[in-house]
Amino acid sequence: MKKFISIILAVSIAISGLVLATKLLEPKYMSGILEGAMIEEYYDDPTDHNVVFIGDCELYENISPVYLWENFGINSYIRGSAQQLIWQSYYLAEDTLKREHPDVIVFNVLSMKYNEPQNEAYNRMSIDGMKWSLSKVNNIKTSMTEEEHFIDYVFPLLRYHSRWSDLNSEDFKYIFHRDKVSFNGYYMRVDVKPAEDVPEGKPLADYQFGDNAYTYLDKLTKLCKDNDVKLVLVKAPTLYPYWYDQWDKQIEDYAKANDLTYINFLNLQDEMGLDWSKDTYDGGLHLNLAGAEKMSEVFGEILSTDFAVPDRRGEESLEKYWDGVKTRYNTEIDRQNTNLKLYGTVHAPEEN
Repeated sequence: MKKFISIILAVSIAISGLVLATKLLEPKYMSGILEGAMIEEYYDDPTDHNVVFIGDCELYENISPVYLWENFGINSYIRGSAQQLIWQSYYLAEDTLKREHPDVIVFNVLSMKYNEPQNEAYNRMSIDGMKWSLSKVNNIKTSMTEEEHFIDYVFPLLRYHSRWSDLNSEDFKYIFHRDKVSFNGYYMRVDVKPAEDVPEGKPLADYQFGDNAYTYLDKLTKLCKDNDVKLVLVKAPTLYPYWYDQWDKQIEDYAKANDLTYINFLNLQDEMGLDWSKDTYDGGLHLNLAGAEKMSEVFGEILSTDFAVPDRRGEESLEKYWDGVKTRYNTEIDRQNTNLKLYGTVHAPEEN
């Protein structure tokens, strides 16, 4: 019996050590590249969302769920990540519908340009934060590049063991917890870098979206229809990467053939009142806070009017939840504006 207990104790200590090492070595994404922490944050939101946005940076930097709540009473969340590929969006939608039943899922169509796996670092930011399920397993299998291995996702220590020499105080501070870096999935920037000399799109040899991309768009369409969820396809109003007319026509045709709504916000810039000298923080790639709130005003009206998304202001539990989000939101606005005045950047030197 003593030998058995000793073995159990030794195994428990070894497993605990491996878990601790993994927690220490895995990236924390609490400064610098914050996007890697955003997928996991969704699971901490206790509310049921009427609108869930799924896609890349053209959603999580260009739509403000706080603005949608304050002005339309729309309870929404952005399940976004950097360079989120369409099959990753599909599996995130699948994961979402296992947990809740939104009225509307919004998908940004820029990722249709990618037909094959692209980059491990971006894969990690889209996948690592997912809770384990068949959706995550299939997401990993579909997303892996030739250099990646499934076992490294199951046991992250195998992938990150070499980070020992790169450990810093952040790794120890956030070993067992994470701060919130987004606001229901929105990544905020208040600074301004005007869009100047934005390049025109270079001619492509082939404008046709790939079969794999279309396969997952079909799967996403079917998933939403089978679950009685309205799927809305959107193109964000960003100037770069360039959105070709040939791409736009393909999405228009697909939406028509599948009885979907497609909104190209590039065509609504005047209605939104976008000013590219003030409403972008990186020269037209993404909107800043001012631009995101302008887009949210127009989209909120569309969601409320055309899709009958309910105004849930007045629900006690939601009001309490959003009061907390709004407090963080306003605090972050003040922090970034203060840093701009002191350092000329939204991030103080010690935050980079």
